[in-house]
Amino acid sequence: MNVKTKVCGLREQANVLDVAALGPDYMGFIFYPKSKRYIGDRNLDFLNDLKQIKKVAVFVDATEQAIDDVLRRYQFDAVQLHGNESPEFCQRVREKNVELIKAFGVDQGFDFDQLKSYTQVVDYFLFDTKTISYGGSGKRFDWGVLGNYKEETPYFLSGGIDKDTLYGAKALEDRRLYCIDINSRFEVEPGVKDITLLKSVLK
Repeated sequence: MNVKTKVCGLREQANVLDVAALGPDYMGFIFYPKSKRYIGDRNLDFLNDLKQIKKVAVFVDATEQAIDDVLRRYQFDAVQLHGNESPEFCQRVREKNVELIKAFGVDQGFDFDQLKSYTQVVDYFLFDTKTISYGGSGKRFDWGVLGNYKEETPYFLSGGIDKDTLYGAKALEDRRLYCIDINSRFEVEPGVKDITLLKSVLK
């Protein structure tokens, strides 16, 4: 199974270019002001030159106008919605000619039935560890609960994945596992990735 990789929470241009040189399939940039990895008002025009990697704009309960503003300026290939966005909202964003990834925070009591209303309006789900900070916690949820996921929509797996557990994730043998999302466990500080560590797994 050819599972793809996504490096999320990037922020500094030099570091972004170093990560891009390693060839992940996706790179994520966070437009949520409360995140430690918030992209802020940095100029991201250089992203438009990264043609071989799918670039993901990450939002949490943003307005449609805010998303439009980002997509108008930069050539993002995908939008990841990490808040309480409705299926109707997801559908409208998906119609902006981007892949739509809808993230959900998962814990032991997560109700997978709620995903049914999203299956026709998203391209992928993303399952992350449930926290009040919407990701980037460095904590891993119990992957055993994925046995309760009955839909066919492929998904990204996130939440505290490090060098050792990354290989365990690839061994889940779930054909719906589309991409492994790595973030805080591969950092030297929030928003800056450890290139040597990333190289050891991406190469």
